[in-house]
Amino acid sequence: MTRASAARRLASAAAVGSGGLGLLGGSLYAVMRAQAAYARRVIGQATTPPPDADGTYGDQSSHDGIRLLVVGDSSMAGYGMEHPTDTPPAMLASGLSHIAGRPVTVVSTAQVGARSSDLQGQLDRGLTVRPDVVVLVIGANDVTHRVWPSESVRLLAAAVRRLRDADVEVVVGTCPDLGTLRPLAQPLRELARRWSRRLAAAQTIAVVEAGGRSVSLGSLLGPTFAMAPAELFGPDRFHPSMAGYAGMVAALLPSVADAVGAWDDDGDEGADHPNAAGGLVLPVSFAAAEAAVHEGLEVAATQLAGRDRGPRGRWAQLQRRVRRADQLPAVADVRGS
Repeated sequence: MTRASAARRLASAAAVGSGGLGLLGGSLYAVMRAQAAYARRVIGQATTPPPDADGTYGDQSSHDGIRLLVVGDSSMAGYGMEHPTDTPPAMLASGLSHIAGRPVTVVSTAQVGARSSDLQGQLDRGLTVRPDVVVLVIGANDVTHRVWPSESVRLLAAAVRRLRDADVEVVVGTCPDLGTLRPLAQPLRELARRWSRRLAAAQTIAVVEAGGRSVSLGSLLGPTFAMAPAELFGPDRFHPSMAGYAGMVAALLPSVADAVGAWDDDGDEGADHPNAAGGLVLPVSFAAAEAAVHEGLEVAATQLAGRDRGPRGRWAQLQRRVRRADQLPAVADVRGS
């Protein structure tokens, strides 16, 4: 089964509400069930909540501000950080303000330990601020808590549709590659890599079909974290360090800026055509499979020859938004320092 067909199958299972045991196999799931419980004991439970980074960032003399809502799990909340400016909400707001030249007011409803089933509650609280754009990362805890991928994808799609129905732009960072997590022993680590990559691809399909755009985090955080675990993982070896969070934010920021009309896309690249303008157009399942194994790729709906769909489904644009020095702030600026 190709990556594209596996992603299509998982997304289809989510659409019809089926469980999806066949995607991994009963024996693999049984092993994962036992070892996931062990991994959670090793990682431990969060004892201190992340610092509150809600507020307005950038030049506040302008009244033409951007309202940003951050939703998801500990990777969005900034677990392990001591200072608000070191958390993803603050980094996103500071970086977006730098790019857009406008103040950004950020509110975060992200929670440590959150799963896809928590998204609607987070949106209930967050939508009261009437955001212009939402940045969402979810899925890692679904994997470690043995939530069926099809159920995770169904819940994510419902959240994205709710936001788009409210005329809110949505940028979803897909599930990271969990095969780099040292608390996960083999064979769980390899199973987690396979499961998280399939989940990321299916998340991409669901997000694009629901009207949002996705950014692949899996291979961005995977090999990079594997090469420098001491620098990019926190003390529990599960959550990112400040540098790890900054890397994730740097991947998301160009797409967030584009979602609010603040990104100059003249230099953006097609996924496998470095000099192509406007990106590469593929069926969404093929784009999702490609994004799941390559860092920092955005996938969004597009048209080909005036049509939304082709013989293999919805058309999607696959591109890497080039982070030029004149558009993307330095890490210090992203951190708001």
